[in-house]
Amino acid sequence: MSEERQLDVLRAIVEDYVATREPVGSRVLTERHGFGVSPATIRNDMATLEEAGYIAQPHTSAGRVPTDKGYRLFVDRLAEVRPLSAPQKRAIETFLSRAVDLDDVLVRAGRLIAQLTGQVAIVQYPSLRLSGLRHLELVPVGETRLLVVVITDTGRVEQRFLDVPAPDGGDDAPVIDEATLGELRVRLNAAAAGMRLSSLADAFERVVDGVDPRLRPLARAIADLVVETLDEEREERLVMVGTANLARAEMRFEQGLSPVLEALEEQVVLLGLLTEMSTNPRSPRDGRDDEREPESWARGGVAVRIGHENRLDGFTEVSVVASGYGSDGDTVATLGSVGPTRMDYPGTITAVRAVARYLSRVLPN
Repeated sequence: MSEERQLDVLRAIVEDYVATREPVGSRVLTERHGFGVSPATIRNDMATLEEAGYIAQPHTSAGRVPTDKGYRLFVDRLAEVRPLSAPQKRAIETFLSRAVDLDDVLVRAGRLIAQLTGQVAIVQYPSLRLSGLRHLELVPVGETRLLVVVITDTGRVEQRFLDVPAPDGGDDAPVIDEATLGELRVRLNAAAAGMRLSSLADAFERVVDGVDPRLRPLARAIADLVVETLDEEREERLVMVGTANLARAEMRFEQGLSPVLEALEEQVVLLGLLTEMSTNPRSPRDGRDDEREPESWARGGVAVRIGHENRLDGFTEVSVVASGYGSDGDTVATLGSVGPTRMDYPGTITAVRAVARYLSRVLPN
């Protein structure tokens, strides 16, 4: 019995089931795909695939449908990712390049993925810890108060107020004159040049040690405020677009739509899944001996989690396709598409990969 033909049969079952949403029978496969063998031979191949756990029979006398294991094999070895057409590429680049700020560009990226896939798009805001500091601004807002503005190289803006401490050595009033702020601004920005935000503490400590002793309380207060701001989990934010797509009749979740929607509302859990997919793109193998890196990840930096691989309540009938994005070749966050396991994997992988690449190009630099 031909293993290659069995893989072709599995590919045909997946593609037909995704297209028709109906179980696939041997006669239909024979007529539709021209395998050059009899329906009986195809039935034998299907029996072998079913015994191996790649397909299942949902009802007596029905055709077969792919299992999570079958989709996994399809994604890893059989899916042929379709390239975007030239007009599609231009449309994506033009749409994203028109964004006016980071919030706008992330919403636009989500809208693109949702439109291209017909599913839910999720876009993570750039992580502050993985970003670089583009500029630190110090703005006086009174005689003893400052507005500290942190602008990252990915366009994130964080603002904090600081009560200015008195200088060392007496009861003098706090120092926030323009010359003082100008000196600190230059020193701190120079120290942060080219550094990730997670590495700023040591760089700022050297600045504090190097300024006039009377300015050290202010310099240290600014440095501590910036570091504390970056230590907060404020980067844990998501843009979600296209939830209504799941309500379309053809989506059809066996356990109903409610568990999926409830899972999507748990943004902390979703962020954890995206982080896991970006740091450990290898999908859980459920005991498989095949430990090769999934081709779906190696091919363009896309990770795929299918059904029970997600290990999330409500996501047993859901697949997640995700890719990282960033600037200067560094990944600072993840975006992806969420849909039924019966999704168009090649099309979804193509869309997610393309939007991630174009988003990386248009990020502020």
